[in-house]
Amino acid sequence: MRIKGIVRISAAATAAVFIFSLSWSLPHPGSVTAAHAQDSGNGEDAKKRKKRAATLVGVDEVRVVPMAQTLPLVGRLVALRSGTVAARIDAPVAEMMVDIGNRVKKGQLLAKLADQRLALDRDQKLAELNAAKAAVETSKARVALAEQELKRYADLRNSSAFPKARYEDKLVDVTRLRTEMVEYQAKAERAAANLRLSETNLSYTKIIAPYDGTITRRHSEMGSYLKEGQAVYTMVSDGALEIEIDVPAARVEALKPGIVCTFELGKRRFEAVVRAIVPEEDLRTRTRTVRLTPKFGDRPAAMAANQSATVHVPIGKGRNVLSLHKDALIASRGQPTAFVVEDGRAQSRTVLVGEAVGTRFEVLDGLKAGDIVVVRGNERLRDGSRVRFNGKGASGQ
Repeated sequence: MRIKGIVRISAAATAAVFIFSLSWSLPHPGSVTAAHAQDSGNGEDAKKRKKRAATLVGVDEVRVVPMAQTLPLVGRLVALRSGTVAARIDAPVAEMMVDIGNRVKKGQLLAKLADQRLALDRDQKLAELNAAKAAVETSKARVALAEQELKRYADLRNSSAFPKARYEDKLVDVTRLRTEMVEYQAKAERAAANLRLSETNLSYTKIIAPYDGTITRRHSEMGSYLKEGQAVYTMVSDGALEIEIDVPAARVEALKPGIVCTFELGKRRFEAVVRAIVPEEDLRTRTRTVRLTPKFGDRPAAMAANQSATVHVPIGKGRNVLSLHKDALIASRGQPTAFVVEDGRAQSRTVLVGEAVGTRFEVLDGLKAGDIVVVRGNERLRDGSRVRFNGKGASGQ
């Protein structure tokens, strides 16, 4: 009996110990909830740390763009009309009417020369012309009188009283008077020509602008004596300008009159049409001169002859090419490299590039259309770096 009791007590004690141990090993319901909350908090913190680890970058898409093969050449604006305005007679300068920088219109008075002597010469030539005209009229009257007498003698030809000798003398006299009349008429014409010449010389005392333009130089002053052909002003017609470029002979074949090119004047871009290709080659530079007519929709205010202009001359047919923005390229071990964004990570790609297309480069190998490449912030990236951006093309390129 005693032994059985001991065994029974021992079994109960063992059960109690097992239950007590089990209660310590199983988590309390409250403690499970707290542990789960702690694990969730750690997960969110990890995500935040992961998000903070991603670098904010600017991106652009690799895409197909049209490329026109062009050659940039620096040309210059040339004035269609420019040169000196010269004196056309010998005379002293009476007045200079305009100065350097003044814009003038065609026919505007630029300077006056002394005209007193030429005015008197004109008056003299006018008097000579009037005298010659009077001599012509007198001669005409003499011829008319002589012809009248000759007619009276002729009416008596069938009469016994016909004065044959007088008739013959009067016939000779009429011929002589007619010849004198022709001579006086010639003298009158010469006097008229002299008058026109004198009036022309008098008009040359007024030096006028031959075309619209701007005065660039003054070559004389009031009181100076000018010789015929001596320069008074230099002016340029800045309203009528063309572009002149020297094109390598090997590239001239792609140009023909009528072809449209683009050119840059300062920070603005315009179009120009090829007007002429000069058929003469420079032996030293092996270039040919090409003239283009610019098309100014909104004409720039400050333009000048000999101003530089960069003309993009076509050298081949246009084509579509795969391209990426120039800012996407960085140098890595001497090779052009770009970072492509895939699944939130920047993957380094070696890129084979071709010709430039504005602010982009032709892609020959290494990328495909639609790839998203990093164009801002790529200098601090490594292969596999986490990146984030605000939508495709966030760089705005």
